[in-house]
Amino acid sequence: MPVDEAVADTTIDRPRLRGRARAHRALRTRANWSQLVRFATVGASGYVINLAVFAALLHGAGADKGIAATGAFIVALSNNFVWNRLWTFRASEVHAGFQAARFCVVSCAAFAFNLVVLYTLVDGLGMPALPAQAIAIATATPLNFIGNKLWSFKA
Repeated sequence: MPVDEAVADTTIDRPRLRGRARAHRALRTRANWSQLVRFATVGASGYVINLAVFAALLHGAGADKGIAATGAFIVALSNNFVWNRLWTFRASEVHAGFQAARFCVVSCAAFAFNLVVLYTLVDGLGMPALPAQAIAIATATPLNFIGNKLWSFKA
């Protein structure tokens, strides 16, 4: 292979290799795993809050599943922002309003994904709304963590 092609091949692969190296380094860092555990703990509290508010609005208030999911999302969002800012990412040195705006963008993207999964499971597959919401939240969690770690609460 001519030298120019060899150089071109290595420059094409370098970004991918750098990304893999970063991923491997991140996976070997104990602080990242501790942060993920804290995020999961906060997420679990938000999960319980979300499902409780969802059930109360859906069954207690007779709200539509979309309205119930939105109300539950707003309540859980508030809880999760405070705990993630202060405990998970320990990012109180940056202005809270700036972080809150980014946190809301990431959370809204994850919520949009959540709604797609919820409606697919309920309307497409005939699953009951409450277990479908539980699955939808779980499937949106990785998107939420990555967005918040890399953007909302970036060190």
